[in-house]
Amino acid sequence: MKILICGGKGQLGADCDKTLSEIHEVMSVDLDRLDITDISNVEAAVKDFGPDFILNCAAYTQVDACETKRDLARKVNVEGPRNLAVAAQKHGAQLIHISTDYVFDGRKEVPEPYTEQDETSPVSYYGVTKLEAEGAVRGATDNHMILRTAWMYGIRGQNFLKTMLRLALKDPKREIKVVNDQFGSPTWSYRLALQIARLIESEGQGTYHATSEGYGTWYELGTVFLDKMGVPHSLIPCTTEEYPTPARRPMNSILENQRLKESGVNAMQNWKSDLAEFVLRFRDRLINEVREGLT
Repeated sequence: MKILICGGKGQLGADCDKTLSEIHEVMSVDLDRLDITDISNVEAAVKDFGPDFILNCAAYTQVDACETKRDLARKVNVEGPRNLAVAAQKHGAQLIHISTDYVFDGRKEVPEPYTEQDETSPVSYYGVTKLEAEGAVRGATDNHMILRTAWMYGIRGQNFLKTMLRLALKDPKREIKVVNDQFGSPTWSYRLALQIARLIESEGQGTYHATSEGYGTWYELGTVFLDKMGVPHSLIPCTTEEYPTPARRPMNSILENQRLKESGVNAMQNWKSDLAEFVLRFRDRLINEVREGLT
């Protein structure tokens, strides 16, 4: 299979490139080579490469900034996926688009999860754009997969875990408030890449939830991660009200991988076991990377 990966330099895109390249012909591009908001640019790239699949890992994911940079957020998160879907339909490719838990309002009682059939109702502008992107994809091509994931981390780029590590290494005695009343399933980008590979092999279609099994809070995630890293820290739990942000977050971001399980293709594992493997693989690299940034 020939696979075009958009957003190839991001944490998910890079893991997908590495994983899928083992068995497929992959062309991985980022903004410097392909601007998904430019329809002529997209059309030319898809026509020239002739992919069987287009994997869209590109997005404007700065959730708080989306509240003020609305034009940019809409351009990248809605127009970009629509362009890819139009090109995919025209050239006979399947589009795999990455979406998010932010399409839900998070008002369900924990631990009740959201399934693919639940009503969407985003509470942030980021969530609004991602939901509109889903509609744009469905409207442009029937040959698609939409994967909603959540709380993603990986070795590439910036994420919550790297922020916690940087703060702890900078000053282990500094008290760091971390929200303890928002719930979700921390998801390793590498595991999601493996899931995408399995869906490609199984000829998946439609909308799927794809997150790690189990759930926790941001405080629990930060604490478990730093403990596994062997890094002293002073994390303290707080409420969402005590840590206000420009954009609202869903209080319950727990997604159930219902369709993956019904199809017999669920590759996701418990978030704590994935986190342990992530630390085992990358502990030294993570610490070195953060310490270099502190000097």
